[in-house]
Formats: sequence, C-alpha cells, structure tokens
Amino acid sequence: MPVDDIKPTRSGLLIVRRRLALAERVHRLLSMKLDGMMLELVRLTEEAARERRALEEKYAGAREMAAVATMMEGATGVLLAALSVEASPSCTAGHRNVFGVRLPDLEPVMVKKTLDQRGYGILGTSSVIDDAADAYEELLMAIIATAELEGGVKRLLDEIEKTRRRVNALEFKVIPELTEIRRFIDDQRDEMERQEWTRLRRIKRIKAKRGAGL
Repeated sequence: MPVDDIKPTRSGLLIVRRRLALAERVHRLLSMKLDGMMLELVRLTEEAARERRALEEKYAGAREMAAVATMMEGATGVLLAALSVEASPSCTAGHRNVFGVRLPDLEPVMVKKTLDQRGYGILGTSSVIDDAADAYEELLMAIIATAELEGGVKRLLDEIEKTRRRVNALEFKVIPELTEIRRFIDDQRDEMERQEWTRLRRIKRIKAKRGAGL
C-alpha cells in the first residue's frame, strides 16, 4: 500500500508503525554491515599495500636473476629453458563471503614446480637457471596474491558505496518521512477524538434539555 493511500485511522497508524519499525531495523542492520565492511576494508587495504611492496621487490629480484642467467647461459639458453616447461602456470577463481560480499579467492595452479616439472635437463643447465625460475615463480605467486587482495578491495569499495547510499536514504528520507506521517496521523486521530468528544457532549446536553422539558 502506497504511503499516500494511508488513512488517518487506527489501521493506517498500525501500517505506518510497522513500516517505521522495519525501516529502523534495516537501517540498524545495514549500519552494522557498513561498519564491518569498513573494518575489513582497512585490513585488506593494509595487506594489499604490503603485498604490493613485496611484489615490487620480487619483480626487481626476478629481473636481476634473469639478467644473471642470461649472462651465464646466454639468451638462447634461458629461452630454451623457458620453452621446455610444459604446464603453464594459472590460477582457479573462486570467492569467499565477507558480510554478504563475494570477494575473489584465487588459488595458484602449477605455479610452483619441482625440477622435474620444469622440463629442462638438470645436467644441461646451471643453477642460475633454477634460481631465475624460482624467482619468477615467487613473482607469479605474489601477482596472484596481490590481484586477489586488490580485487577484494575494489569489491568492498563498491559494496560500501551502495550500502552507504541505502543507509543515507533510510536515515534522511524514509525514516523521517514515516515519522512525520505517524505524527500527522496521531494529530489527526487526536483531533477526531476531540471532535467526537465534543459531539457526544453536545448530544448529551441536548438529551438532558429534552429530558428536563418533559
């Protein structure tokens, strides 16, 4: 039933009270959710910043190890070692639920490999190839972890903005309007009761006069 159709009656007052109680309950729950998401956002942001710094360090280290391997084995040797890897690294994309928000959950697949899984002959290469491979595997792990955290931060920011708009709409529009309607109905009912009481007194006086005239 639209608000405009609510009449200043007892049933109308009950409808408004129920809607107001529901709006206040939803506002309270959304405010609690918003607070929880803000705390989670702070935690994720700090963790993402740490992971981003670690990623930059691992990127620099991997570049350095690749340069050393290229110097020791030559560009062709490094390229052949890289092409010998049969299983490409990847990740599976899932999600985890935090305050009703689906945050990304990325699981690395075939990123960290054993010497056998790398495919190149151990005797045909030097340890610098292994060191470079280790460095780039660590770099890929850091990329996946960073992508997961930064994706979670973005999802949380979007949901926080949506929830804040809903909280503000309830707090500054819906609840005040329902409160004003309830106050209006209360005033109207009080006025109707006063008019009814006045009417009954008038009828009583008329009956009393008629009784006295008889």
